[in-house]
This record gives sequence, structure tokens and C-alpha cells, in this order.
Amino acid sequence: MTVIVRDFRPADAEAFARVRRLALPVLISTAESVVHDIGHAHPDAHYQLLVAEEDGELIGTVQMGIAHDSPLPGQGYLNVYVHPERLRRGAGTLLTRTAEERLAKVGATALFCWVLDTPDNRAFAERHGYSASRSSRFLSLDLAHGTLPPLAAAPPGVELRSAADFADDPRPLFALDAETTADEPSDIDAELDDYEQWLRETWHHPLLDQELTTVAVVDGTPAAFTAARTDGRGRYFTAMTGTARAFRGRGLAKLAKNASLHRARAAGCTEAFTGNDASNGPMLAINKWLGYEVCTTEVRYVRELD
Repeated sequence: MTVIVRDFRPADAEAFARVRRLALPVLISTAESVVHDIGHAHPDAHYQLLVAEEDGELIGTVQMGIAHDSPLPGQGYLNVYVHPERLRRGAGTLLTRTAEERLAKVGATALFCWVLDTPDNRAFAERHGYSASRSSRFLSLDLAHGTLPPLAAAPPGVELRSAADFADDPRPLFALDAETTADEPSDIDAELDDYEQWLRETWHHPLLDQELTTVAVVDGTPAAFTAARTDGRGRYFTAMTGTARAFRGRGLAKLAKNASLHRARAAGCTEAFTGNDASNGPMLAINKWLGYEVCTTEVRYVRELD
């Protein structure tokens, strides 16, 4: 049996999403979202998908690119996933090496990847020349049987709205997303300054649930939000939660996220997932209050290229 690596084809989308879900069950991925991501990426991102195939079966995937919105050039990334029942066939190594070669050709000087925090996965990364950096936690919440904190009344001057209420003009949400993203803990800084690209990549993303995405508006100004993604299988994932700098310390993110989860449960979602950098104490505290529990941890690895 021979493993080969090749470029992604649209016909691979369903299998691509399935392998990712099997390798990391907290991920929300669908065939539609896979096709959307590669079809709407910024040209400077050099976003590419590769697959590993064994005797006609897709057993591994990698998504890779350049963080074009980072103020520091040359920041590349690759995330490799292999079907958990098809490990130790060489697919991970072939995907990693092929992705590294392609990223180097488009100007990458450093490569970042997320690795499951297990001895085997960490050893794999270190064998390939990567060094551990920061860590991250995935958390889960049983919406079907768990208990959410009761909904609190919004403080005077604060209104909870859905993202769908901004459909005619989502630019205020872009500004809020850009400000909070700039402050998010990460190895790679990001500066969101392209509204049209944000519309293509984020606002019109097939997983973004505009009805469940919840915004705390203070005296008419969007002040905090939580962005919800759903996959039509009862699974809900928080893509981002943040508060504008001028409104922090007032509990607005907690208010928005709790309201969103209540809406999600009423809409039929049964599982909720979220992810946090291990250093993000305020957000981890909010998620603990909401009832989330850590289910998986990852470690960020980096390799500098000559």
C-alpha cells in the first residue's frame, strides 16, 4: 500500500472535512466550509490544501498558508490531520514536508503549527525540527443535558442583538472584530484592515450563524460580541469572543456569550465547543462560569527556516 500526497480537489471536500473531524472532534468542518475557505482566501495568503491518499482513500489533510494580515512578513502556518485509524503510514511526514517546501517557496521564514498535546504528537513535531511555544485548550459544554447560568437582564443602556440585525451594514462589527483580534493572545499578530476581504472570509462564511452570533450594544455602539459557528449537526463553536477596549471590565462578553448559548440550545444545538489560549485568564474564567470543561489541549510549535 502506497501513500501519496497531492493537491486538494473539490470532490475531496466531504472526505477532507470528515478526516479533520475524526482527528480533532471539536472542529466544526463541512464540505461547504472547506470549499469556501479555499475559494475566498486572500491571494497573499497563498492558502493551499493538500491531501494524503492511500489506495484511493483520503487519510490525511493539511491546510497551510502565510499570515498575510500579520505586520511581520514570512509567518507561515500548516496544520496536519491524519485519520486516527490510518496513523504510522507516513502520511503525516509526507504532508508536513510537502507543505514546508511549498511555504518556503512563497517566502515563509517561520512555520507555526498546532499539535495535540500527547506524547506521540509532540514527538512527531520535535522530530521534524519544531519547538514548543504556547498552549491552548479546547473546552466542551453539553447543551442537551447541562445547565446554563440563568439569563441576566441587560444593564441600562445595553441591548443584546444578533449579527443578523447588522445585515444591511456589518461594518461596525468588522471594526469590533478588528480591535479585539489585535489584542488576542497569539504567536502571530493580526491586523484586520481589509473590510471587503473580511466580508468574503468571515461575514459570508457558511458556518457563521448570524442569528446566534450575539452583540452587546451600548448606547447604539457595538461593544462586545461572541461569534457562533454551527454545522447543521447540532454542534456549536465559538469562533471569537471579545470586547472593545473602552468597554472592558463590565461583563459584556459574559452577557453576550450566555445569551448566545441559550439561543443555541433553543435552536436545537446539543454540543458547544470553544478554544482559548492558556494565557487568556479572563476568557477561561467566563467559560468556566458558563459550565465548559477542558476536553483537549494543543501546543503551538514553531520552526524557523534558514
